[in-house]
Amino acid sequence: MGSDPAGLATTARLSEDGKHWILNGEKLWCTNGTVAEVMLVMARTGPKGITAFIVETNWPGVEVVQRLHFMGLKAIENGVLRFHDVKVPAENLLWGEGKGLKLALITLNTGRLTIPAGCVAGAKRALEISREWAASRVQWGQPVGKHDAIAQKLGKMAAEIFAMEAVADLASLLADRPHADIRLEAAIAKMWNTEVGWRLMDDCLQIKGGRGYETADSLRSRGEKPDPVERMMRDWRINLIFEGSSEIMRLFIAREAVDTHLKVAGDLIDPKSSAGTKLRALAGHMRFVNRASRKLARSLFHAMIRFGPRLEKKQAVLFRLVEVGAELLAISAACSRAVMMVRKDPANRGPVQMANVFSRHSRRKVQQLFGSVFSNEDDQTYRLAQSVLRGEQLWMEEGMVRYGER
Repeated sequence: MGSDPAGLATTARLSEDGKHWILNGEKLWCTNGTVAEVMLVMARTGPKGITAFIVETNWPGVEVVQRLHFMGLKAIENGVLRFHDVKVPAENLLWGEGKGLKLALITLNTGRLTIPAGCVAGAKRALEISREWAASRVQWGQPVGKHDAIAQKLGKMAAEIFAMEAVADLASLLADRPHADIRLEAAIAKMWNTEVGWRLMDDCLQIKGGRGYETADSLRSRGEKPDPVERMMRDWRINLIFEGSSEIMRLFIAREAVDTHLKVAGDLIDPKSSAGTKLRALAGHMRFVNRASRKLARSLFHAMIRFGPRLEKKQAVLFRLVEVGAELLAISAACSRAVMMVRKDPANRGPVQMANVFSRHSRRKVQQLFGSVFSNEDDQTYRLAQSVLRGEQLWMEEGMVRYGER
């Protein structure tokens, strides 16, 4: 099914006696499907849409075709499963016929909350590795962390990890509210934390240099500390794809009208009731969020007027607006978290420093995104892409040996 429920090909039909559903189809990338004993299978059940079934893997007709192997996540047992006339007892239908899609979307929210939290832990490990290396590795007479190029990376890493944790916590706290619809917040947290975290992982490797590119086993064999940066990068990359790719997240967020939801996070901090002089800078960032949220709403409306029905296909424009919304939510979350932490421990100046630095970087990005919403090279780039797809730019591929050639 992937991100397109309309493309679901697995089917289930009710037997004539009404005692069983007959399941047919194939599933790709079933998480731990090669070792599972019980699984939840989504199948198309006619005009009533998609239905969820509880299926046991030892039933006749259930075939584990093969285990799959990936760039990272070497321990995961994902596989291809095939169902051929599998008899599923009628009582194994979950929630009711045609309610499988709703169940799948609710389940996705859980994944879209756990991934951002996991990203925080991974990013903290990357910061620890970077910090220790930058403090101990000496180049040109001083630790590399003293050089501005590396110091800038470290400072931004720390501030962004603070914001990542704030975003993950905010989305989780909102999910704890009774009857709260957190689909949008979960999607933003998933998209934003995975993308920011990927940049942090790349910075970690850059700071470690050749030792970051070298495997942990190789480092260990030479008697060096086996920091698994190479493996961390391989494992991390999938975060931008599963549980909804970054592109799908942007489309979903755009359709949910991001500006109306930003008020939820904004209400968690009142710029006028700061806990002392230390919080005045954060109040300024929240005022920026309020102004930018209104500008975002105007920009969305302007885009609707300018492009009309074509707006849905202007994905580059929509994605910039979505990124603005995500950055504003991150600023709100970071400032809210800093205020909460300072109120608990007024002597701790770190949270305000983290939130302030992050918000300054984020505000600059928001301003750049606004500047490129309607002034960009989207049309020229799209035309070039179509030319490439038509095979008109094959001269670019000259000089390499093509697949199948000897």
